[in-house]
Order: sequence, then structure tokens, then C-alpha cells
Amino acid sequence: MSDDLKLLDSTHIMPTYPRQDLILEKGSGCYVFDSDGNKYLDFFGGLATCSVGHANPEVTKAIADQAKKLISVSNLYYTEPQIRLAKKLSDLSGLKKVFFSHSGADANEAAIKLAKKVTGKQEFIAFSGAFHGRTTGSLALTWNQKIKEPFLPLAPAAKFATYNDTASLESLINDNTAAVIVEPIQGEAGVVVPDKNFLSEVRKICTLRGILMIVDEVQTGIGRTGTFFAYSRSNIKPDIVTIAKGLANGVPIGACLSDYNLELGEHGSTLGGNSLSCAAANATIDYIEKNNLMSNAEGVGNYLMDRLRALQESTPLIKDVRGQGLMIGIVLQKPEAAKIVKLTLSDGLLCNNAAPNVVRLLPPLIATKEQADECLRILSKAMQP
Repeated sequence: MSDDLKLLDSTHIMPTYPRQDLILEKGSGCYVFDSDGNKYLDFFGGLATCSVGHANPEVTKAIADQAKKLISVSNLYYTEPQIRLAKKLSDLSGLKKVFFSHSGADANEAAIKLAKKVTGKQEFIAFSGAFHGRTTGSLALTWNQKIKEPFLPLAPAAKFATYNDTASLESLINDNTAAVIVEPIQGEAGVVVPDKNFLSEVRKICTLRGILMIVDEVQTGIGRTGTFFAYSRSNIKPDIVTIAKGLANGVPIGACLSDYNLELGEHGSTLGGNSLSCAAANATIDYIEKNNLMSNAEGVGNYLMDRLRALQESTPLIKDVRGQGLMIGIVLQKPEAAKIVKLTLSDGLLCNNAAPNVVRLLPPLIATKEQADECLRILSKAMQP
């Protein structure tokens, strides 16, 4: 990366991200290319946004065709791509209504307002390790005190139970509890997978205590874990579900799904559910279903995790391998994840340090076993003493 561009970046862009030292210029499938023409296997996938591969021809065509007709006209008019996408999401979730937003944080803001409206209560319970966004409402439900501290006080009122511990959840419920919000797998905490019955037990508690269950599928949804929604493995129906990231293959969009309604004037979004984003999302879902990518995510994900566990036997640095589908965390014995990410970058692999001791893999759902082997070869080299 040139010094001139670094200077422009530091001068004009707020330094809110820890950037890697390269400019990505184009992509194809599971690969991206930097401005010097170097090729990288992208097993970070734009932080789980790249569902069906970079420059996917069918999604690209849908975007281009829609851009030639209409991009956005606000939500004061009906648009066909939005209505068709709402129907798809309703059919996939079993929830009747959709509110469209720009991102996962926006979707969680809608969920907070909806839960307050439905219950008439003000307090929320989230879990240790939770990440639900960086807007003030979604940040209030996020566990990491360090990123919250500069912005206190935050609303809504939030308490934090221990993830995987339903007894701790029950002890925090009171007469003013509106909802429990939970991730089916905690991505930003380091790909923390719940116990088998945890989500179903949370559902049971919420039902018995008359409070809502919100499931945040922003990172886990859209087929990443091998099912369209990760919560479906627990045979439950949440009251509210939020999605974003992989819904439109990287085009910004989010959604809040529920059988409950926000009514006229209670919420809004000028660009939420615009025609371009919805066309991209429709094409992304169609591509996932037509090409059995949920099955591929589970198959390739299991293959990669099995190979990583085999590597663990000969690599002292690896403590554990956890995940579901193509959402994988490699837990290290030492807080060296950032170091491993830099080493793999220099050898042509993009991955991410989700926690100081966790390397995270979030490849496109089109990833192959051959590409998993390529990823493994680079990781193995980086993790040698």
C-alpha cells in the first residue's frame, strides 16, 4: 500500500478499524486480489457478508438489472423486490412480518422497540460475551464493557446472564423484563457454541415467564451454519429474529422478523429495504437454495473442522476447534491470534482474530474441500513453533 494512500486514509477517515496493510481491489468466488495483483484465499468473507462468493454472476446481474430500473424511492411506495423478499423471509422463518433496515445493529434497534411496545416493559437480558451492535441501543445489549465505557449511560436497561447457564438467566428476570436476546452462536466472543439444549431451555423460560425471546442471527443466519437460521436446529420459534450480514452478499441490508407489528409512525428507515438491496438479497437466497449451499456449508465445514482437529494433535498451539458449518473458531493456547492472522496474510490467506486467542474462519458458502485444504496448509505453516 502506498504511503500517499495511507496519508489520505489517516487524514480523512475516522480511525475506527484496525486495518490490514493492503488494498483489496477485486474478487472472484473465494478469492480476492490486492492493488498489486496478489491473490488471497478469502476465508473471512467480509465478516460473514460474502455468502455466495465475490462477484457472483447471478447476484451481480440482479444488482445491475435493478440499478438500471430503480435503486431507491423510500418506503412511501410499494416496490416489488421488497415485497418478494419479505415473503421469502417469512416462509423461511415462519414469522409473518418483516421490517427492513440497513444493518444488523439497525435490525436489533427495531427489535428493541418492538419488544418494548409489545410487552410495555423496559428491561432486557443479554448474555456474557454477547455482541449485538454499536448503535446506542444495540450497544447497551453488548457485553464488552471496554467499547461501551465512553458512551455511558446507555439505554435500554440491560442485565447479563452467563451464556449456557439458564439458572443465571432465571435469576435476573423480574416484572419489568421485556425480552431475552441471544445469539445461537456467539461470533464476536470467539465462535462460542451453546450446549445442545440451551436455546430450547431459553425458549421454555421465556414462554413460562411471559417475556419475548429475540434471536440475533446477524452473523449466523442465511445458511452459514448449515441451516438458513441456526436456531432451527433447536426446534424453536423465537418471537423476534434479526438478520443482516450475508443476506445480500455484501450489499447493506438488515431485517427484523416477527409475528408482532410495528405500526405507522412507530419506526422507519429511508433506505431500509431499498430496491437494489432487496434485488441482491432475493438473488442471494435463490442462489443458496438452487445450489444447495447450506448442505455445502455443513459438509465443507465439518471437513475443515475434522482436519483442524487432526492438526491439533500435532500442533501444540491449538487448544480447541469449535463451530458449526462455515463458522469456525480455532482456539489457541496463547493470545496469539493476531500474530497468526498476519502470518497467514503474508502467505495468501484472509482470516480474522475474533478474540486474542481465537482465529475465526467465515468463508463464502461456496467454499470447496480443496480450498479448505489450501486454508489448512497456510494455517498449519503459520502455527508451527
